[in-house]
Amino acid sequence: MPASLDLSACHAPHWLPERHTQTLFGALVAPTNRLRFARARYDTPDGDFIDIDWALPSHSSQPRRSRESSLSHTAASRWLTPADQLQLCSTASPQALLLFHGLEGNSSSRYAQSIATYFRARGWIVAVAHFRGCSGFANRLARAYHSGDSADIGFILDTVRQQVPQGYWHAAGVSLGGNALLKYLGEHAAHIDWLIGAAAISAPLDLVAAGNHLSDNTFNREVYSRHFLRSLKPKVLEKARRYPGVIDVAKVNQARDLRDFDHAYTAPMHGFKDAIDYWTQSASKPWLKKIVVPTLVLNARNDPFLPEHTLAGPNDCSDAITLHQPAVGGHVGFVSGSWPGHLNWLPERLMRFFQSLPQTKT
Repeated sequence: MPASLDLSACHAPHWLPERHTQTLFGALVAPTNRLRFARARYDTPDGDFIDIDWALPSHSSQPRRSRESSLSHTAASRWLTPADQLQLCSTASPQALLLFHGLEGNSSSRYAQSIATYFRARGWIVAVAHFRGCSGFANRLARAYHSGDSADIGFILDTVRQQVPQGYWHAAGVSLGGNALLKYLGEHAAHIDWLIGAAAISAPLDLVAAGNHLSDNTFNREVYSRHFLRSLKPKVLEKARRYPGVIDVAKVNQARDLRDFDHAYTAPMHGFKDAIDYWTQSASKPWLKKIVVPTLVLNARNDPFLPEHTLAGPNDCSDAITLHQPAVGGHVGFVSGSWPGHLNWLPERLMRFFQSLPQTKT
């Protein structure tokens, strides 16, 4: 059977009349909380590390008011303690959510704050995983992260399950993180049956279409691509200083859009021929028919990152997938309410989907 298709509305405010205002206001302006996390660092098999920020439901295990100086530039207040870890392992059957951020996002991102705050307030354990180099600390290797990094998605999923073995685990990915999560779920369908449910928010399912649209459209290139490159390029140039001769510094410096950047760094560093090869191999859309975990795939039809005609249709998906494609919302915007708006619509939609699922583990 094909997937179900939900076209119900996200009611954007009248003062956010189109895709770009909905996207930019949601990312940069919309009010949100300043939830502070407890951070843990986990070493990867290849000698690198992943930082995960934990929001624990009990007040006693929340980060203290005074912040550790090493974390002052992050949304974490302290490092996870042995007592916290013991609580994670011993908590009986908690509801738990793992969140993967988008390109150059982190636990300070407005969408991460709104989702984590909403779920924690309802008694859930929330883990916000940082892709390599996105936690406020440079990762150890010349490589970074990318849209199809199934190995790191699997490592992170296994890690949080080990930390909270009794948890009823759910996973959500935003934009790049959503694409990587969907790809992993399709590739590893037979090994992920312990996951209760999943969600992908504004995932660029067709990476070739999304990458070209962000690079060729003048507004997208000058606003969105330029925004991402402001943090991506310095990170890679710093890596080049640590690993001389490994990165083509001239090509990175010359990159003017995401296609240039992925051609100069992301593709060659992670084993792809060029940007188009990277985008083609990393796209999640071809894997949607393989997914067996109940999964919400949420894309606004006016998302400026992904042309509407490239969105998934019911026949592109397995019957485990629920497609929700509201007419408006922008890219990870989904602002609602009267001025100055709020970001509650998205976590409410996620919670509604997760609560509709049978809460059974294998």
